[in-house]
Amino acid sequence: MPTITCRTDARVKKDAQKVLQTLGLDLSSAINLYLRQIVITKSIPFRIRTVNGFLPSAERQMLQEEAEALRSGKRYTSARELFRDILGEN
Repeated sequence: MPTITCRTDARVKKDAQKVLQTLGLDLSSAINLYLRQIVITKSIPFRIRTVNGFLPSAERQMLQEEAEALRSGKRYTSARELFRDILGEN
């Protein structure tokens, strides 16, 4: 069986191994499951999210709208007010 070499942050590897151990998997088995799912689904088998929990396209849109609001002079007193405006809840 071929070998894959991958560089990753030591902390990420350690944390992933802890999670996988509770699931009864080792890192190699988990990576093989991941690769098989890519083949089966012909895509990344999970939704990619930003550190803020948004899909990249949604976060990009929010940032663009916020930048436009700043350019047009619109101001918000809180993040909640901003998100309500972005989501059309006002």
